[in-house]
Amino acid sequence: QVQLVQSGGGLVQAGGSLRLSCAAYGRTSSGLATAWFRQASGKEREFVGAITRTGNTAPYGDFAKGRFTISRDNAQNTVYLEMNSLKPEDTAVYYCAARESARYAITSDLYMYWGQGTQVTVSS
Repeated sequence: QVQLVQSGGGLVQAGGSLRLSCAAYGRTSSGLATAWFRQASGKEREFVGAITRTGNTAPYGDFAKGRFTISRDNAQNTVYLEMNSLKPEDTAVYYCAARESARYAITSDLYMYWGQGTQVTVSS
């Protein structure tokens, strides 16, 4: 069993930056691939990006390219989502998700562990 605990997020002005964290607890020794998804009000959940235990990253969602960066600290069992040049349309609940695999996935149904979600609000 794996538990994911998210932190970070909040309210930021357009053009600002935020960093989200996703800490994994429990059965992490098997290696986890971790992804970030987001869901805006009234919209479907969408893929932001993903990273394997060894640091390989998936292609970011189009909206994230050049602005968002995923990284990880295996010693802390934590994955980060650094978001820069934020826009009002980035407002959403952001979720981290993990799967016990050496490979990342880009669809949410392939992740079995989920964080509690954290609200990111970008004001114009």
